[in-house]
Amino acid sequence: MLDAIIQERIKKRDNLQKAGYQTYPSQVPAHEIIQKIQDHFGTLRLFRKRIAIVGRIMGMRNQGSVFFIDLRDASGVIQAVASKKQLKDFNLFRDNLDLGDFVYVRGPVFITKKGERSIQIEQLQLLVKSLRPLPSEWYGLKDVEERFRKRYVDLLLNKEVKEKLLLRSKIVETLRTMLGENGFTEVETPMLQAIPGGALARPFKTHHNALDVDFYLRIAPELYLKRLLVGGLEKVFEIGRNFRNEGMDRDHNPEFTMLELYWAYQNYEGLMRAAQQWLTQLIDKLNLKDINHDGQKIDFRGVWPILTYEEAIKKYSGKRLADLKIEEMDEVFKKTVRPKLIQPTFITRYPKAISPLAKSCQDNPALTERFQLIAAGTELINGFSELNDPADQRERMEEQEKMHRAGDLEASRLDEDFLEALEYGMPPAAGLGIGIDRLAALLTNTHSVKEIILFPTLRQK
Repeated sequence: MLDAIIQERIKKRDNLQKAGYQTYPSQVPAHEIIQKIQDHFGTLRLFRKRIAIVGRIMGMRNQGSVFFIDLRDASGVIQAVASKKQLKDFNLFRDNLDLGDFVYVRGPVFITKKGERSIQIEQLQLLVKSLRPLPSEWYGLKDVEERFRKRYVDLLLNKEVKEKLLLRSKIVETLRTMLGENGFTEVETPMLQAIPGGALARPFKTHHNALDVDFYLRIAPELYLKRLLVGGLEKVFEIGRNFRNEGMDRDHNPEFTMLELYWAYQNYEGLMRAAQQWLTQLIDKLNLKDINHDGQKIDFRGVWPILTYEEAIKKYSGKRLADLKIEEMDEVFKKTVRPKLIQPTFITRYPKAISPLAKSCQDNPALTERFQLIAAGTELINGFSELNDPADQRERMEEQEKMHRAGDLEASRLDEDFLEALEYGMPPAAGLGIGIDRLAALLTNTHSVKEIILFPTLRQK
């Protein structure tokens, strides 16, 4: 059936070409966006001004000596009307245009007898002949993976999906602007790293042929951004991709977008206050309302409770931190505690054993000056006062290296160059990471990060 439709469209393409029309021209005549036509429709109609637009045909209706097409561009939709009396090669276009084709039309605007704003087509030019039909239905759980695989069709047919993904871009743009206004400098650090570090995660491995050496896709930019603190940049941030060779679920994709920043002469408590201010401003600037999770409203404008890691474990799991082994702590927190934290909540003072890059608390060296922001049962922000004692950092990296060599593929590696950088002196600083995909999913009321990533990772067919 599909092959027959494609062959029929190829014949239509050939018909237009035989009549002397280009089906994939390289030049597009000057034109206006559809929304501008809609905004000034009254004036354009009054003066019978001829206008030109381009767009994709999303609807067609044939009535013999007249045919109607619905044209859509990125700004909106408008109807265009062709009549046999006014359009050259009327029959050719009527019989050989299809849904999905891109066209240029020119003519005056008018209102039909049914009261619909329209353009009278006096000139029509094909810009692209579409060879595949657009699906008539593109929704429901049965199609969810196909939507992700063919995101281009998903964007065409699902307005809500397009709006969410455009809002995601505005979230990133607004965060970038806000940080710039607060004196932060945006930088770029290597995606290919000889030693993966900055987080507890299993990396992807690749090989550089010219150098004949293995590299890893970065799991975090942290250690390079800290090198910049050593180099005298006091407020830095990066928005970019990280890669972690881990499972996939509603909160995880193997490649994801992270905002990571470092602020010299700041500590984790000051950064917590700043993070709350930034997120609240973000929500206000974008006028985001009715943020919810599984039907429960999330209030970012209220008071954000602060619990220590130990308090949270005891309150939500009934267990005592002292009774848990190191390998059990994170598991209990992720599976038992975190799902119960729906409203924005800061968790602080994480155990040193699971925080290899955070500075120890002065009143208890077994704990660290680390915080996480949890909302809707997921981690949105991870931050801490940065460890800048090279001897302490070496000791922790050596312990992580032992764990790696013993088989823990998520343990951090020992990075001699980073340790040497610390020996030059890194100013006291605080840093954080914000998972852009998770944040965007929550702020757009989306149930999975796959919905908010343009091209999520999928199992190959």
